[in-house]
Amino acid sequence: MTEQGPIPQPEDVDRLWSRVVGRRAFLRGAGATAGVAVLPAGAARAATASAARRARLTRGDIAILRFLAAAELIEVDLWQQYAELGGVAGGNPAYIAALENLDGDMPQYISDNTDDEVSHAQFLNAYLASMGAQPVNLDAFRTLPSSKATGARQIGRLTNLQRNTVDTSWYTRYRSRRNPDFGASFPQAVNIRDEPLIPISDADTPPNQGQPVPPTNGQQRRMQAIANSAGFHFAFIEQGGSSLYTTLSLMVTSLEVLRIVVSIGGVEVNHFAVWHDKAGNAVNDPLAGVTDPETGVTFPNLNRPPFGGELFQTNLIMPEPTQFIRRNLPLCSVIRPSSRQNAGALAAVNALTADGLFNGQSPRFFRAARALAIAADAARRV
Repeated sequence: MTEQGPIPQPEDVDRLWSRVVGRRAFLRGAGATAGVAVLPAGAARAATASAARRARLTRGDIAILRFLAAAELIEVDLWQQYAELGGVAGGNPAYIAALENLDGDMPQYISDNTDDEVSHAQFLNAYLASMGAQPVNLDAFRTLPSSKATGARQIGRLTNLQRNTVDTSWYTRYRSRRNPDFGASFPQAVNIRDEPLIPISDADTPPNQGQPVPPTNGQQRRMQAIANSAGFHFAFIEQGGSSLYTTLSLMVTSLEVLRIVVSIGGVEVNHFAVWHDKAGNAVNDPLAGVTDPETGVTFPNLNRPPFGGELFQTNLIMPEPTQFIRRNLPLCSVIRPSSRQNAGALAAVNALTADGLFNGQSPRFFRAARALAIAADAARRV
């Protein structure tokens, strides 16, 4: 993550995020005592009840929920862009066709994933408010431009899907017996650099062009490479959520908050399993071999030399057993990583930044996101 100024400490989080969510919500979350004396009796009782509910959560629990709410809002923003162009009601026929070359159900899965993330964000913010804590609102940062391709709504975005570098090492990591929490590193399955994940303009990729397998002209190859890159990106996003929810669940104190974190986290794991399967279709016959004529991003057949073997085999989508807890214990099929260093809140911010999702965002956005992440990572089970 590029440094954007001094690193805020956890105690700075309330000050920073009060600017994001608005002073009224901040005062409610902070339990501003200066106004209690002039509240009507009913409002005073409500404020007291709110404070009592909030007292059932630790500062760490609240920090974890606020970070997860922000993460889900970011996910909603990116998935809505995918759904606008390639979902069941998507408005870009060629992009939909290219996604369907990966799997005929891709539009439905995209729409369902989007709905899930919307429900997560709404629930987390509503739960925070119900407990008298401060919900998260990122609307001040919806400043990034939309795609100009047919189907995209022309509104401000939180995330950038128009030039991304996708970390595809999740593909080889989940096929390996080694674990990043023990210092292991993994090769990229496909080198996806500076590649759009959605069509960016009709001139670049006409919305009504055919998408045969294999594609026959440059614009068809460009669109298929964009769709293939999106397929790997879907899995990258959801495997990150799987690790994040797993890691933060270990830092929760309230049993009710733990129930929330592990229940939502289980859905993130389900999402990853689906997208893991679909990504493999981009690097297997009959679709393998596509190269983007603009960026040179290529999707080789990972079942053939110089690839092949268990590290690349496209139908090995169940997580292989790996090192876990201690090296002298038997290998175990688990989510990995699950350490704070590799899969905590700050690690998530860094990974999404390296992905290019926040290209064009303001220094204020990075400072706020980093502050919220630091607060979540500082949580300790009481």
